[in-house]
Amino acid sequence: MSGRAGWKHLFRRALDAAPGRLHFAAHSHHLWPDASHDAQLACWADAARLADLKWGRVMEEVWPAAQRHVAAELRLPDLASIAFAGNTHDFLVRIASAHPARPLRVLASDGEFHSFRRQAARWAEAGTIRLETVPVAGDDFAARFLTRARAGEHDLIWLSQVMFGTGQVFTALDALAALARPQGPWVVVDGYHGFMAVETDLSGVADRLFHVAGGYKYAMAGEGAAFLHAPPGYGPRPEITGWYAEFEDLAAAPGQTGYAADARRFLGATFDPSGLYRFVAVRDMLAAEGLDTRAINGWTAMLRDRLLARIGETALGGARLLNPPGDGPQARFLAFAHPQAQAWQAALEQAGAIVDVRGDVLRIGFGLYQDADDVDALVAVMTRCL
Repeated sequence: MSGRAGWKHLFRRALDAAPGRLHFAAHSHHLWPDASHDAQLACWADAARLADLKWGRVMEEVWPAAQRHVAAELRLPDLASIAFAGNTHDFLVRIASAHPARPLRVLASDGEFHSFRRQAARWAEAGTIRLETVPVAGDDFAARFLTRARAGEHDLIWLSQVMFGTGQVFTALDALAALARPQGPWVVVDGYHGFMAVETDLSGVADRLFHVAGGYKYAMAGEGAAFLHAPPGYGPRPEITGWYAEFEDLAAAPGQTGYAADARRFLGATFDPSGLYRFVAVRDMLAAEGLDTRAINGWTAMLRDRLLARIGETALGGARLLNPPGDGPQARFLAFAHPQAQAWQAALEQAGAIVDVRGDVLRIGFGLYQDADDVDALVAVMTRCL
């Protein structure tokens, strides 16, 4: 089936499981392609067939395949800089534990995702970190953030590539990377809303930036496929550690805990590998279909523009669009601010149209499993229900 006809054939199981549902929350919980179903079964079959020996299959075949896909997407030069975990929070706590400064002076925005926001708030309460946040609101956010980052007053700089609430895209990664040093500051880019939604080339900054993201959203692989790119020489000995990071360190003093020299130093303990199976299978599926991030963005931009062309027919025409399309990288969702956002989301859900809401911001996201008819159907529901 050609792209002109759409890509629903890749998602038949998820679409047929809820006929009539209009799912426009691909940025929140992406529907799973059929390839992920087959991969989940393959993971189970390998466990049954290989039992204890399944870890050879996981670590020698599935893990390197997943590394290759991440490296290809982000233009990372060294597979050994990539490690996987169940979620990005695991990497957050291990990165913070690896920095010797106490209390840790942290710079972030006030628009970071929940796992960072909540953990940072609790650490600040406990005195573990000193947290400074730069307000996202305002057209000059990037300049304001860089000004504070360049002040030299922080040990760790954590920033989303795409703001999950507003869809703002931070494009000055090179400028942040220029500040990074092994002794500090460290720069961590949270790429969860950028990975496979914004074309990203880290080849020129891979030796200085940490990058975390995962498979739950635009990678279409579901839970359990988070990853970390760790620059060499940054954080060689995380304090929070598990036995998967326990590889012989020939430079370690007698009696000292050893670590792998590559990104495995940030690993924890036993994990569920099924997310990696799904991630590899979905990436292989996309390659077979001739789809990469640029091509997917072309499809979703068509859907986005179709919705925006008709948004004035609905109540959302009176909302403030926080991330109107423009030049440069774009989020793969639209963020509409309005006092009725919560009520609108509930009304749409009742009518079988799934969007999501964060405070007073209603978000509408796009994916391969939608087509122009779905956009028109969403407009009809909004016109009727809002």
